[in-house]
Amino acid sequence: MSDREGSTERRDLRVCLVVSRFNEPITRRLEEGARQCLEAHDVDPENIDVVRVPGAWELTLGARLAITRGHCDGVLALGCVIRGETPHFEYVSMGATVGLEALARETGVPVGFGLLTTEDGEQAMARAGGAKGNKGEETALAVLEMCDLAARLK
Repeated sequence: MSDREGSTERRDLRVCLVVSRFNEPITRRLEEGARQCLEAHDVDPENIDVVRVPGAWELTLGARLAITRGHCDGVLALGCVIRGETPHFEYVSMGATVGLEALARETGVPVGFGLLTTEDGEQAMARAGGAKGNKGEETALAVLEMCDLAARLK
């Protein structure tokens, strides 16, 4: 068997960004980074769909609905959970993580994990276009590559 890997140069893709509204100043920046990356890799802006969900917990269902309704070749799940004073952080971030992983495995559709899980708002901003880059952009690159790899392995 030959060595195979995906490329980020697929122009015909339909991509869905599932974006959490909770912590919106951060998730908007993740969305902007993802959109800029997709367009820089020649994904037609008309093929980029945005679905907004209330919070990180709802990312999995939003992504599942986009996939099962045939709206996309790949999904970017973009959200942000910031640790608070209760264990809620662990439940939401673990539930979203497990749900998104299971969705990709069950459907075979690339699901990009763009969920920030940070200790505070400063860390989140650093990862949403600040000193640590933009995780929305990184998620978009991963989805582009995995969509291409899926097509090559058909």
